[in-house]
Amino acid sequence: MSAPESQTSVIRAHAEQAFASELAALKKGDTRPKPAGWALSPWAVRTYLLGGEIDGTEITAKYIGDARIIEIAIATLATSRALLLQGVPGTGKSWVSEHLSAAISGDSTLLVQGTAGMDESALRYGWNYARLLAEGPSRGAMVPSPVMRAMAGGKVARIEELTRIPSDVQDALITLLSEKTLPISELGEEVQAVPGFNVIATANDRDKGVSELSSALLRRFNTVVLPTPATLEEEVRIVQQRVGAMHRSMEMPTEAPALEQIQRVVTVFRELRRGLTEDGQTKLKQPSGTLSTAEAIAVVEAGLVMSASFGDGKLSSEDLASALTGSVMRDPEQDLVPWSEYLKSVVRERADWKDLYRACKRAL
Repeated sequence: MSAPESQTSVIRAHAEQAFASELAALKKGDTRPKPAGWALSPWAVRTYLLGGEIDGTEITAKYIGDARIIEIAIATLATSRALLLQGVPGTGKSWVSEHLSAAISGDSTLLVQGTAGMDESALRYGWNYARLLAEGPSRGAMVPSPVMRAMAGGKVARIEELTRIPSDVQDALITLLSEKTLPISELGEEVQAVPGFNVIATANDRDKGVSELSSALLRRFNTVVLPTPATLEEEVRIVQQRVGAMHRSMEMPTEAPALEQIQRVVTVFRELRRGLTEDGQTKLKQPSGTLSTAEAIAVVEAGLVMSASFGDGKLSSEDLASALTGSVMRDPEQDLVPWSEYLKSVVRERADWKDLYRACKRAL
């Protein structure tokens, strides 16, 4: 995960917009064979995700972690087999999905957000009912889904939170993934996928959602599990890069977030997540939340806003305390005891964490 290039006209640019110069440099210097329909070779897609250099242009790392995971994901998509990214919340599933789509297709916007109330039209097609009544069933009256557009255009479609989709709607994917064909029964036609089409889906390990995936559907995917960061240093680097990008994009009148404060937040999250201190000496009660890397990023970002708006512009424990406490105590009744005991037995006992202890106690 890394810092996007400057974008001032929108709050959050798509990956292919934010990293356009990197993608252009990779495309220009990429001499390796490309799968049919791909904008870049698998090597260039890997370089885009994991970072590197090409013809003097630095490619920033979008994913920090085990390179083999990204290689397996890219190889899966190169074989035209659909990819399922699985993991606990905050491990970067959507982030990786977006950047893979941007690198392979040059377009990360063909997105379906899974919900409990969605129907098959979200995966297949819908209708413009005014034109349908006026003209009858026709291609002009049809509203293609992102998946249908991806099939016709040879691009990657993204499906978020696959397990939140009802089982009968999940089943609509089986034909799409196995036959690479979308029948249009009203017109007696079909859309056949062109080279480059594929699907990247995400699923949450912690929240099982609405419907378990059927074995028939799972067979159409190769599942890659995105783990939580393996080391403290790795997670600190992720948080530092993402927060630094936000700090620059918002042009905040504050100092860049101090590494010491980021290390504290990440350490708190890792210890409570594991139920064990970093030195392995003290067992801890675990709160109910996931305490993911994404939440650690949110805590530091909230602290920066507090510092810029109501402080001296220098990120302090006072700025972090409320967001940190709120993130840990998702359930005020269930999480009060684990958090209070952690503050008392761990935070208070660390000589250089006294300020954080006092600030968090006041925030309770």
